[in-house]
Amino acid sequence: MEFPQQQKPADGKIIYPPGVKEITDKITNDEVVKRLKMVVKTFMDMDQDSEDEKQQYLPLALHLASEFFLRNPNKDVRLLVACCLADIFRIYAPEAPYTSHDKLKDIFLFITRQLKGLEDTKSPQFNRYFYLLENIAWVKSYNICFELEDCNEIFIQLFKTLFSVINNSHNQKVHMHMLDLMSSIIMEGDGVTQELLDSILINLIPAHKNLNKQAFDLSKVLLKRTVQTIETCIANFFNQVLVLGKSSVSDLSEHVFDLIQELFAIDPPLLLSVMPQLEFKLKSNDGEERLAVVRLLAKLFGAKDSELATQNRPLWQCFLGRFNDIHVPVRLECVKFASHCLMNHPDLAKDLTEFLKVRSHDPEEAIRHDVIVTIITAGKKDLCLVNDQLLGFVRERTLDKRWRVRKEAMMGLAQLYKKYCLHHEAGKDAAQKVSWIKDKLLHIYYQNSIDDKLLVEKIFAQYMVPHNLETQEKMKCLYYLYSCLDPNAVKALNEMWKCQNMLRSQVRELLDLHKQPTSEANSAAMFGKLMTIAKNLPDPGKAQDFMKKFNQVLGEDEKLRVQLELLISPTCSCKQADVCVREITRKLANPKQPTNPFLEMVKFLLERIAPVHIDSEAISALVKLLNKSIEGTADDEEEGVPPDAAIRSGLELLKVLSFTHPTSFHSAETYESLLQCLKMEDEKVAEAAIQIFRNTGHKIETELPQIRSTLIPILHQKAKRGTPHQAKQAVHCIHAIFHNKEVQLAQIFEPLSRSLNADVPEQLITPLVSLGHISMLAPDQFASPMKSIVANFIVKDLLMNDRSVGNKNGKLWCPDEEVSPEVLAKVHAIKLLVRWLLGMRNNQSKSANSTLRLLSAMLVSEGDLTEQKKISKSDMSRLRLAAGGAIMKLSQEPCYHDIITPEQFQLSALVINDECYQVRQIFAQKVHVALVKLQLPLEYMSIFSLCAKDPVKERRAHARQCLLKNISVRREYIKQNPMAHEKLLSLLPEYVVPYMIHLLAHDPDFTKPQDFEQLRDIKECLWFMLEVLMTKNENNSHAFLKKMVDNIKQTKDAQAPDDPKTNEKLYIVCDIALFVIVNKSTTYHLESPKDPVLPTKFFTAPDKDFINDKEYLSLEARTVLLTGKPKPASVLGTVNKPLSVTGKRPYNRTAGSETGSNVSGHSEPSSPSGNKGREQGTDASETGASENEENPVILLSVTPAKTEPVKNKEVNSEQSATGNDSAERGKKRAAPADGSENMHQSPEENQPDEVGAPVPPKPRRGRPPKSQTPGSTEKSSEAKTGGRGRKRAAPTLESPGGLEAANVKVPKQQKDTEAKKTPAQRQMDLQR
Repeated sequence: MEFPQQQKPADGKIIYPPGVKEITDKITNDEVVKRLKMVVKTFMDMDQDSEDEKQQYLPLALHLASEFFLRNPNKDVRLLVACCLADIFRIYAPEAPYTSHDKLKDIFLFITRQLKGLEDTKSPQFNRYFYLLENIAWVKSYNICFELEDCNEIFIQLFKTLFSVINNSHNQKVHMHMLDLMSSIIMEGDGVTQELLDSILINLIPAHKNLNKQAFDLSKVLLKRTVQTIETCIANFFNQVLVLGKSSVSDLSEHVFDLIQELFAIDPPLLLSVMPQLEFKLKSNDGEERLAVVRLLAKLFGAKDSELATQNRPLWQCFLGRFNDIHVPVRLECVKFASHCLMNHPDLAKDLTEFLKVRSHDPEEAIRHDVIVTIITAGKKDLCLVNDQLLGFVRERTLDKRWRVRKEAMMGLAQLYKKYCLHHEAGKDAAQKVSWIKDKLLHIYYQNSIDDKLLVEKIFAQYMVPHNLETQEKMKCLYYLYSCLDPNAVKALNEMWKCQNMLRSQVRELLDLHKQPTSEANSAAMFGKLMTIAKNLPDPGKAQDFMKKFNQVLGEDEKLRVQLELLISPTCSCKQADVCVREITRKLANPKQPTNPFLEMVKFLLERIAPVHIDSEAISALVKLLNKSIEGTADDEEEGVPPDAAIRSGLELLKVLSFTHPTSFHSAETYESLLQCLKMEDEKVAEAAIQIFRNTGHKIETELPQIRSTLIPILHQKAKRGTPHQAKQAVHCIHAIFHNKEVQLAQIFEPLSRSLNADVPEQLITPLVSLGHISMLAPDQFASPMKSIVANFIVKDLLMNDRSVGNKNGKLWCPDEEVSPEVLAKVHAIKLLVRWLLGMRNNQSKSANSTLRLLSAMLVSEGDLTEQKKISKSDMSRLRLAAGGAIMKLSQEPCYHDIITPEQFQLSALVINDECYQVRQIFAQKVHVALVKLQLPLEYMSIFSLCAKDPVKERRAHARQCLLKNISVRREYIKQNPMAHEKLLSLLPEYVVPYMIHLLAHDPDFTKPQDFEQLRDIKECLWFMLEVLMTKNENNSHAFLKKMVDNIKQTKDAQAPDDPKTNEKLYIVCDIALFVIVNKSTTYHLESPKDPVLPTKFFTAPDKDFINDKEYLSLEARTVLLTGKPKPASVLGTVNKPLSVTGKRPYNRTAGSETGSNVSGHSEPSSPSGNKGREQGTDASETGASENEENPVILLSVTPAKTEPVKNKEVNSEQSATGNDSAERGKKRAAPADGSENMHQSPEENQPDEVGAPVPPKPRRGRPPKSQTPGSTEKSSEAKTGGRGRKRAAPTLESPGGLEAANVKVPKQQKDTEAKKTPAQRQMDLQR
């Protein structure tokens, strides 16, 4: 075998170690191996100091590098040769005996190939392979290759080999030697080429990482060890790919983000220079590229123990900016990241909060949904991770436009509530932090969507009061939950039970229909029930079909009917209900149909009607809890509820359940406990107990005589000397549960009727309440005796006399407890009159006429019936409210509605424009509730059109909601009741228009038929109603409305058919209505579906000879109405026209100046003084200004009107609006200061500017807001000019109210004439 000549010794002879014969290709492999082992042994024993031996064996060293050995097919030969070569490099270090670069390359590639033998640790030769590795690592043999041009090829092969052979059977020494070998190459070389870097980085790619975990770990440690050297190379690689876009530089370019993630996890300094490049990539124009970078950074920032956000603030800020990216997937990725970030880095929550806030309002449903998931996931892990702001975002989303988002928010909050409030997993502080959740979730029951309602019911049954708890635990949970709810949540929970009870009743009635013989009427009734039931289930369209199918199954399967009857039986226990639901579900299940929408719908129905919480056992447990609270042995304080509050709310809870589950109360033990409550001092507790007896005690007389004998004296005592509410409930309780009620009521009536004494009003209220309710419940027995009481005592002695002088503080309203006893007695006297008449239900004695005249006189006199000026402003407000409410209550009875004159109706309607905010608020609510129940005639809905004049934005909004609700209720009723078509005149919402037109034509403010401001007011009022009516053009309703108004123009005003001025005003209002309809509709010209019918009480029959085709609106007036140019003055004043009532002088309201907004009582009515500043600022109604010192006495809830769930943010009714509220509403005024309500101002304060005085204020209902500071109250109240509230101004030549103020009797005609000259102004407060 030939060797290079320059490497041979002089004699060219190869010397072998002693005992080793020559190794040639002539001998067998076994002999070669045998001889090589001896050579290996020799080289192993040699060290670097053996100079003679080194020289002696140099030819052998060169011989071992020959092709015969390097290319030998026998692996044992190759291994032994490799070991020899490794030792040769060790012995001859630092100079290798081989000088040829090609030979060196061949040798190192040969050694590298032999290292593959390390893979099998169980091989007999493994120790030799390990020796080979150890040797070359220790000596750093491969460093010789740095001198070779193509050393990179050797290193790449070496690295690939080592990474491929490493496995979990290798010990720590193997790892260490491999690391030493590779790190020396990296750290001692001139740099790391891209190919060599790839050989390391490829092991970090997820696919490779999963295939060979040991190679990943080896690369990881190698990178950590060489970070100082290799970081530059890594930065260069990423710079090429990320910044310059040269993906061809490496096969790993497509895995660049995976690599960054792994490198960051290994050692962040590896990416020291790479991070700024990522910031550059975050601003790329390519959305997909930004998405990839965001995904990467999300993992880097969100990783546990990552300090990247604090170390690289610019990159963090740039990343946060991607929360607002235009690309939806980018925003979605950012939101998903936030969850991990909140959990792993709570300190970054503050930075994330603002961005999550914006994303919680994102237009994309999926993003809003994921914001909720992010916050809830973090909150469930630890409530400390989410701040109140983040929870607030979830709270907002419970009113989202999309059901998926709302559901996620509601379920998320429910899970937090159960974890932290019910199970107390994080202590009291955490429970307190999320205590608002229970109220918020129940408030959602006010939403119109049936899906929302069903989810609230599910949440209540599974998370708030879990139905699978034991009865005692479950009732304790309910007892204390009810104690902690806010008033609106309590109402929602009560409504929930009421709805479930009504649905049970519907199902019960459906089952009753199944028992009756088949007939057409029966089928029609059954269909109606099914439609009603379907409306209480999700997706009413599909629900109708499924309910029809269910009804068919019920008709065919008697056993199913029996189970359903048992389920809705009043005596069904919670455990029985569970069994029934399972049994019915099993019968309807179809094993071949895994997803059965029919069965799901039936389950929804069963869940709603099944008594999962309340049965006799549950009521008994609640009563025991109540007893413990009374005895002071309950856990009230532990649960955070004061004992008194627990008792009161516990009784309220039982009272509500007594309506829905009366049968469950029937036990001596329960009634004994309630008797104890009757004897308690707390008025509310006793009242609730009486009401429970009233609702549940129908069998007491026959089955529990002992309870009866104890109860009767208590009820008598409460009816005579209890509170008014107790007296009312006591009378009704006696009437409801005793057979000899006439005797019992007589025993109360006689002594009370004899003891009435108007001089002691404090002791008069309860008797008046009791007498009123007795006469209503038993009219046959007590109507006649009551007549003399009414005539002699109620009217003459009580209502027509003012015994005491009221508080002259000028306030228009005061809290209930501050109302004088005399006025309270008068209010209850008015209610007694109404109850007496409602009991009689006939007008044979003409008592109703007299009562209506009395009530009208009270309204005309502004509440001061005697006009002695003894009564205070706030007391007058109470009496006006009582009188208006009384007329409205009487009109609910058909026999009295017929005798109420149009004038009386108009008087009661004007209460909705009263000067006192609370009067307007309470009266509007009363009208709304009665209309929704279809108890009031349709004409009363027209009253809401006057609310367009209300200066308070919330009152206008409330009125609009009331209209929407009423119109939808009436339309739904017509759809569901076929018989309703015969009574369309009283039901169809469009028929309110004639009443509205007539009411507005007689509006006291409408005095000048051609005055543009007044015409604009009329248009506002008309559009307030028509806008709601014309939202949908059902059955050409727009054409119907136009035809109806056209028809009115062909009639005359029945109130004054021969008065041309009255008729002219009517026709003008008609023309405005036609103007609005024509301008707002494109279908008014179509054929009207039917001929409208006009109410004869308000309009005469059309005269065939009379054709009214005149246009009463001038062209200029039409232009003003169309353009709606800005009004020159405020919207807060008003003008009143006298209204005459039989037996009373004309009604003429006047008001003086107050708070710098109206003219002084001594000024000329046309004077512009006091109007400064009205043309700027904001409407007081939109600034939260309070014009009475007190808040409204009562916040009356509206029957939940349709509330659109917000799309991107929660609707806030108090959100202030800037600029004009609408084109029609004119100018706003600045918000007033507190504490100056109803006070005078000195003339000096009302002087106009010398230059450019504003136009005089437009007459307007209502009182302007306060504008004084509290400190000026006393001074203002002593001012001599003007009046307060409705108080008439001092007599002057210019003021028509002067004569009245001086109590001078003036002929009616003269008064009317003067009133027309200078209209007086009514005023209205702006209490919020």
